Amino acid sequence: MKLTDYMTKDMIILDLKASSPHLALHQLIDVMESEGRITNKSDYYKALVNREAQSSTAIGFEVAIPHGKTDAVILPSVVFAKAPEGIEWESLDGDPVKLVFMIGVPEAAAGNEHLRILALLSRRLIDDSFRDGLKEAVTVDEIYAQLSTVEA
Repeated sequence: MKLTDYMTKDMIILDLKASSPHLALHQLIDVMESEGRITNKSDYYKALVNREAQSSTAIGFEVAIPHGKTDAVILPSVVFAKAPEGIEWESLDGDPVKLVFMIGVPEAAAGNEHLRILALLSRRLIDDSFRDGLKEAVTVDEIYAQLSTVEA
């Protein structure tokens, strides 16, 4: 299983411009909607915000992994965005977020798929060179190629 099994190249944003996590989430949700992966933007947004209210999904290393489980999601999906200017996200280490992996899973698939995607990501995100490579990539193809190396 590869991370890219949960996304298309159209689900990569090269230059996310958002002044807050909430604005970032709305932009990423728009991508999910345009790809036909959600049925209700508002329900999905609520799931993301409810999860964020439990604790920040900004895990440090300039990375955030917002995620939500809801029946508004049609199939397990990941949207990736680079935010070169950084977004203040109440990160565990205090650094602004520059890499965002937004995960959406249907409620019925919440346990298996949600944990599988998080496990795939967490194993690679501890690698400085992987994160640096994503930050330095300038095209969707370069990012997609790097993300395709994330596999179980």
